[in-house]
Amino acid sequence: MSEPKKIWYRLRGALIVPFYLFALFYNQGEVSNPWIVHPAGTVLFMLGLGLRIWAQMHLHYRLKTHKTLTLTGPYLYVRNPIYIGNTLILVGVTVLADLLWFVPVMVIACGFTYHMTVLYEEGHLTRKYGQGYVEFLEKIPRWLPRLRPAQDAPAASARSYFLPSVVAELHILLLLVPLFFS
Repeated sequence: MSEPKKIWYRLRGALIVPFYLFALFYNQGEVSNPWIVHPAGTVLFMLGLGLRIWAQMHLHYRLKTHKTLTLTGPYLYVRNPIYIGNTLILVGVTVLADLLWFVPVMVIACGFTYHMTVLYEEGHLTRKYGQGYVEFLEKIPRWLPRLRPAQDAPAASARSYFLPSVVAELHILLLLVPLFFS
């Protein structure tokens, strides 16, 4: 196990915080057109939150249940829907903060941080789940979703996890709180 990769994994949330704070509190070059910017930022934020909830319904990461290799839901299309959701959320916050010029910086910061994180996770999950995970890596793209789901994926009953998944992801709404005071 590569120690630098593990450090990226452990610090993945903290490494994004400076970019989030910059987007919230730096006001040079702000665009002030709330009729366009705020709906766009809200849509991006909600898409990211929805993707995280959908992934949580299948992954059960924050839920008290036995964890297994997840091959259903958004994982039929892409390997890292939670990190894609995080990126959409943070880009949405950046847009809501009217700092449109900073959107590419946020995308690059998320992309680099989550890519380094995934390099550790893929090794860890290969050791944990073996050949099943290796086959998943071969079938499902890392970042750009497939247009159609993997054909031989098992069916999942995730409906019973909807409400617990929503509750588990409510903390994401706290990212919006500073916007109301700026």
